[in-house]
This record gives sequence, C-alpha cells and structure tokens, in this order.
Amino acid sequence: MSTTHDWPKLPPIQTGLRGRCPRCGEGKIFDGFLTLKKGCSNCGLDYSFADPADGPAFFVICFGCIPAVAFAIWLEVAFTAPYWVHLVTTLPLILLTCIPMLRPLKGWLVSSQYFYKAEEGRLETPETDTSENQT
Repeated sequence: MSTTHDWPKLPPIQTGLRGRCPRCGEGKIFDGFLTLKKGCSNCGLDYSFADPADGPAFFVICFGCIPAVAFAIWLEVAFTAPYWVHLVTTLPLILLTCIPMLRPLKGWLVSSQYFYKAEEGRLETPETDTSENQT
C-alpha cells in the first residue's frame, strides 16, 4: 500500500477561476473574499507557496479600469455630463468591471504558481574554490 498519491495535473484556468485547490481541484483556496486559506482541507496542500502580490490588481486595472475610465472620459467630452450621470453610469461600471474580477484572477495566479512551480528569483553564484585562487 502506497502512502503517496499521484495527483493529476489540473490546468490553472480550471481550478483557479473556480477558487479550487490547484493540486486536487476539490478544496477551496479562499477564506473570505480574497484571503487565502492556510492549506487545502481535502488534500492538505500548504498554500504558503502562493504569493500573487499585486498581479490580480494589475490585470484588473489594465483590462477593467482603463476601458471604464475611457468610457467616463468619452461621456464627459461628448456630452458634458453632469456629476449625477457619472454617479449613475460610470461608478457602477468601474465597480462591476473591477471587483468581481479580482477573486478569479487571484485564484488563477495562485494555481499557475503551483502548476508551473514558480518561485521567487534567486541569484545563483558559482562557488569559489579557494584552492584554485592560491598561488
């Protein structure tokens, strides 16, 4: 009887967007809206490897906020819209294009870190051999 388990390689898009464990695909990775759990309740995977940092916010700003703000600028320039029009149109548009996207993107980035075994970069230097440097 083997104590190790062969976990299938689950695509990050499949597990991440659903907020599921990148190893087993069953356990949830979030404890709240954007807070990561300590580990998977199903397979025991420790989520301490996961650090998406500002990645989800960057993607949301680029693909959600910029078009929404461009719409607001167009609305202002084309129609000289009063503030209440922006409050009714632009504010909900910005909120709807930004907030709902954060959680799936964070899940996708965490799953991608696991899938591709991404780690912090380290500077590797060759070990200097002191016997060669002596004359």
